[in-house]
Amino acid sequence: MRDFGNKVRKKIILLSAVFSLCLTGLAGRTIYLMVFESAYYSKMARDVHERERDIKAQRGEILDRNGNVLAGNKPVCTISVIHNQITDEEKVIDTLTSILKLDREKVEKRVKKVSSIERIMSNVDKEIADKIEALSLDGVKVDEDYKRYYPYGMLASKVLGFTGSDNQGIIGLEVKYDDVLRGQNGKILTTTDAKGREVSSQGERRVEPVKGNTLRTTLDLNIQSYADTLARGVMEAKQAEGVSIIVMRPDNGEIYAMVDIPEFDPNHPFEGAVSENDLNAMWRNRCINDTYEPGSAFKVFTAAAALSHEVTTVSEAFHCPGYVVVEDRRIKCHKTNGHGSETFETAIMNSCNPVFVTVGLRLGPERFYDTFQKFGLLEKTGIDLPGEAATIMHKKDAIGQVELATMSFGQSFQITPIQLCTMVSSVINGGNRVVPHVAMEASDVSGNSILTYQYQAKKGIVSPEISAEMRRLLEKVVAEGGGAKAQVAGFRIGGKTATSQTLPRNSGRYISSFVGFAPADDPKVLALCVIYTPKGIYYGGQIAAPVVARLFENILPYLERMNYNEG
Repeated sequence: MRDFGNKVRKKIILLSAVFSLCLTGLAGRTIYLMVFESAYYSKMARDVHERERDIKAQRGEILDRNGNVLAGNKPVCTISVIHNQITDEEKVIDTLTSILKLDREKVEKRVKKVSSIERIMSNVDKEIADKIEALSLDGVKVDEDYKRYYPYGMLASKVLGFTGSDNQGIIGLEVKYDDVLRGQNGKILTTTDAKGREVSSQGERRVEPVKGNTLRTTLDLNIQSYADTLARGVMEAKQAEGVSIIVMRPDNGEIYAMVDIPEFDPNHPFEGAVSENDLNAMWRNRCINDTYEPGSAFKVFTAAAALSHEVTTVSEAFHCPGYVVVEDRRIKCHKTNGHGSETFETAIMNSCNPVFVTVGLRLGPERFYDTFQKFGLLEKTGIDLPGEAATIMHKKDAIGQVELATMSFGQSFQITPIQLCTMVSSVINGGNRVVPHVAMEASDVSGNSILTYQYQAKKGIVSPEISAEMRRLLEKVVAEGGGAKAQVAGFRIGGKTATSQTLPRNSGRYISSFVGFAPADDPKVLALCVIYTPKGIYYGGQIAAPVVARLFENILPYLERMNYNEG
């Protein structure tokens, strides 16, 4: 009996010890959680009872080189409802339907939907949103928001681009520099009870948004505006399908203006389109996204290559009977009865196809192709705009005599307008292939510079001597040759005309263009005007050269006054 009692006591002691250990462990765990993990579990408790709403951050502005705002922000509001907090559904439905001018059925569906939060309408004008907020309707939330705003409407739309409903860049600079321009959204945190109703005594906590950085560009509002006006004028006068104008600095690649008419309104980027193809066509920037046969403007390249490889001299005599025969192909000169006797210098002034075919054949396929590659024409220019198209070019081993002949005067291959500008810049700026670009500098909300964009030029495309000679020859094209309508009183202008047929040949559709630069002896500005499918007279020297002349006539004094020729 005594042994049984001892066993019972031992079991009781053992069980007591086990219970004591468990209680001690629980007490220790409780103390640990309450003391050392209190912050973590407090946050979890808040998260369970806090409802959050985003505060959209302002996007950074896009400025022209002089600080003019090309893309800014307009304050708007977002109207939302929280079902569990609504005390009078019918009043909320009636009020929002009336003030926001929405379909009642849609509003009712969202108001009665049991969800954490339901958006009724975004981008509401602040004046309208203030009316709603003043009514203090239970369950209706009015949150500040920002909408991208382009104060100059269509101006430079294909360069700037636009943003979507989520404030993210879609095309142009907006998407290229989205990581720079995009800010950091904030939050509104509201404490709720177990049923999701707002605890009024707790109020709201805010995590403030951070505005995006500002992007300063090389664009000049005044030059862009004037180029835009000229493009619209010639498009209307010639009933053309479109007009592109690029104005850039040939010595460093800065883009002063880039116009591609027709443009679109980035404040309403989807208006006027009924299909995705319509949108793509409307947003497409032919200056960089499309290729074309450059025509006689490409003779700038052929002349520079011929002089560099010493296959001719400026004084060599040629004879033009109005055509040249290459294999089985009879290639005509634009002057059907021929230019007769002429030097290579006068052939450049006359834009004589037979002479350029002759020197192109002397270069041969290998040297022509290798020089084409040396100029960077087989690569993209690297411009900081999305969607740049690549050159369409024959393979080296597929270049026969006929292909070489047509290439020598700018046919049977395609490049972009910006590629042409970059190539001509290489010829006239001393032999450096620059990177055309738009971004200049990024700065933070306090105006402090955080990044200056650098672009590395490739040297030695042509020698300084060949570059100087080409400047002289192209000045004579304007002073005495086919580019005479590009003359500007008081300024030395150089340039080259072009008129090319679109495919298929003999369709009666042409692309007319002129590329010019000034001052001819020390170029600080280059401009290209391309007119797509003009009606009536279509020669580049007759309709595109005068556009560049009017542009230079107005912007050259302005550039000198603004001292852009420094640096």
